[in-house]
Amino acid sequence: MSEQPTPSQFPSVPLRELASRITDGSHFSPTPQEHGYLIANVKDMKSGFIDFSSCTRISTAAYRELNATGCTIRNGNVLLSKDGTVGRVVVYKQDEEIGALSSICIIVPTEEIDSAYLGHALQSQICVRQFENFMSGSALRRLVLRDIREIEIPVPSVEQQASIAKILDTLDTAIRETESLINKLKAVKQGLLHDLLTRGIDANGQLRPPQSDEPQVYKESPLGLIPREWELQELGDLADVSRGKFTHRPRNDPAFFGGEYPFIQTGDVALAQGGYISSYSQTLSERGISVSQEFPIGTIAITIAANIADTAVLARPMFFPDSIVGAVVAPEHNIRFVELSIRRAKRALNARAPQSAQKNINLQDLRPLLIAMPSRSEQDSITARYDALQVRLEAEQIAVKKLLQEKSGLMDDLLAGRVRVTPLLESMQHTAALTEA
Repeated sequence: MSEQPTPSQFPSVPLRELASRITDGSHFSPTPQEHGYLIANVKDMKSGFIDFSSCTRISTAAYRELNATGCTIRNGNVLLSKDGTVGRVVVYKQDEEIGALSSICIIVPTEEIDSAYLGHALQSQICVRQFENFMSGSALRRLVLRDIREIEIPVPSVEQQASIAKILDTLDTAIRETESLINKLKAVKQGLLHDLLTRGIDANGQLRPPQSDEPQVYKESPLGLIPREWELQELGDLADVSRGKFTHRPRNDPAFFGGEYPFIQTGDVALAQGGYISSYSQTLSERGISVSQEFPIGTIAITIAANIADTAVLARPMFFPDSIVGAVVAPEHNIRFVELSIRRAKRALNARAPQSAQKNINLQDLRPLLIAMPSRSEQDSITARYDALQVRLEAEQIAVKKLLQEKSGLMDDLLAGRVRVTPLLESMQHTAALTEA
């Protein structure tokens, strides 16, 4: 049984009493136009805003028809997704009026309710539980306007509403800024990986100049221009490359599973996204390991079926089936550098897979894979530079998870009246002032 939220100390009021209008958008999709007015759908509702770049455009005549029937969004409206993806909320804060399709519920708050506060309240567990109750027993995830109007909203004084909204808005800003930084770091990481594996790091610890600026620093190769000091080597010469195995049939015989030996699948490798893998979805028994093969710590796991050339580095000894290949890199080479080079070749390896229902490659595709190899010291410098950025990215991802958890818990405490608003707001303002100083 799911845990029920603690009732709020504030009076609960049906949403219909807090809004002058609760309606949805058009049930008919106007013909898209190259130019014209914008019309939004659920897909355009992002983290607290409408993404205009993904909205469809419609003609002036179609927009006027929407406007006449109340299917338009105005500044101060609160939007709730009601079909398919239920529970997205946007407090619309734009002067530009746009149209809406029926998957969006448009709420026009009265003066008794702060629109920002209402937006947060609709995202709280107090309201989410009500959404789930109204949708129970239905195969299609959707809310109907009749039920939305009956959603009970905890309503403190208008002054408290504004303070609660300000506190949660502050957290939202921190979350958005951190998410934006994460996206920038991901983009930087992709560019850096390309530069590190094509330009490398010189003796001064800097990226070599671009090929266009100093072509004499590079030489032609089957992989394109590479630094003159680098040499091409096949993966099979850098590592012992062999397939995993699980020879027993049927594969799902329970006697071979449930022991203490980790047995990873292609999905586990894909989730690792090239990083170290210590988690697993399945284990083998003593009988299971007798028909499988163990790979040591540091093995590069490479998927060769369904999803091609996803990689992970084993953080502990593991077993895996023949849909995964293990590359045990020779001690004179840097494991992470080899893994990054395989990851870079993912598109080329994927292109080699037959275009069948079950895409796959084999050892004959992997062992001859050409890798541009610098000296061991340069391999170490390249991976250190990459790992430093990866550590920063992971730290920001942890930070945003903590902020989201903090917001979720604090939101429910504030809406339930378990936390005093004024001291908390003063504390946050003091902390912000110290940070700016």
